[in-house]
Amino acid sequence: MIKSHLKNPLSASPHPDSLPTIAGRASIFAGPHWLRSALLALLTFSCAASPASAQRTYQDLPIVSEGKTIRISPNVYVIPDENRRGVPNVGIVVGSRATLVIDPGLGLKSGQAVLREVAKVSKGSEIYLVTTHLHPEHTTGELAFPPNTKLIRAVAQQQDIEESGLKWVAEFSQRSPELFEILKEVKSFRAPTETFEREKSLDLGGVRVRLIWLGPGHTRGDTVIFVESDAVLFSGDLAMKQVFPAFTSAQSRADTWLAGLDAMEALRPSHVVGAHYGMGDASIISAYRDYIKALQTRVAQMKTQGKSSDETARTLRAEFHAKYPDWDQPLRVDTAVAATYAQLP
Repeated sequence: MIKSHLKNPLSASPHPDSLPTIAGRASIFAGPHWLRSALLALLTFSCAASPASAQRTYQDLPIVSEGKTIRISPNVYVIPDENRRGVPNVGIVVGSRATLVIDPGLGLKSGQAVLREVAKVSKGSEIYLVTTHLHPEHTTGELAFPPNTKLIRAVAQQQDIEESGLKWVAEFSQRSPELFEILKEVKSFRAPTETFEREKSLDLGGVRVRLIWLGPGHTRGDTVIFVESDAVLFSGDLAMKQVFPAFTSAQSRADTWLAGLDAMEALRPSHVVGAHYGMGDASIISAYRDYIKALQTRVAQMKTQGKSSDETARTLRAEFHAKYPDWDQPLRVDTAVAATYAQLP
């Protein structure tokens, strides 16, 4: 394993794979007051955080691993993130005619690694590509894919990419010389072959896949992928195992996030693969629902009591960290509180 001693002052950030550095925050977050205030508070807290509060950091170069692909159902494979910052859980869905790749990783080298893994399991020659949201560790691996790849995006995700995609690439590139090197070839995002408003079905050859836009939640363009025959759901950042959800965009809302969780649960998945962290069953979805509902209730109570958004965030971060001691990244509670507080009457 190639070690990289990356110096990132945000090692305790609420979203270590996407929260901007101090240098990059202004260009990305021109959103509502609640988001700017919450992120500035978190950046200040994170830079002063003690080693005991540090969370997942870059341990090596964030390039998707080869030779680690696992088969989780008859038609679905996953390249696990191995709990590495900047690396997603990559999905590979194989039909007799075509193969679908979900979240190709960060930069050209990750995309190349994914394609080599795809070649080991594919049956047909056609390749479809879809991403769960705009952040660079999910999208920029597209650079490696051949021109005839059929890239499909939700309209809302395409809007995110057009407005902020390259800003996120620039911010990631500023984090270290190593990340600059990984992303130096990314000068633009490829145009999608097709876009869809709410839902798109794909027939890969005996394997039917549904692409469903469920945002805004983590971002405006959150998209989930459901493999019907295998009952496998790729849930993006909308449902992940034992990590607090991240409200990272101006459009992030608790109410629409909850509606998305209801829609995912209605699919009755047997396997749930989040964008990062471990895989599991539908209990991953219900755990997020329980948390967000409880957060809504407590924020409403404290706002009624006249508590400020900042005071509410401090109180509830400690409260929910105690309630979910095994969940990573408790600082994400702050932005969740800020979003919910601003959207309550």
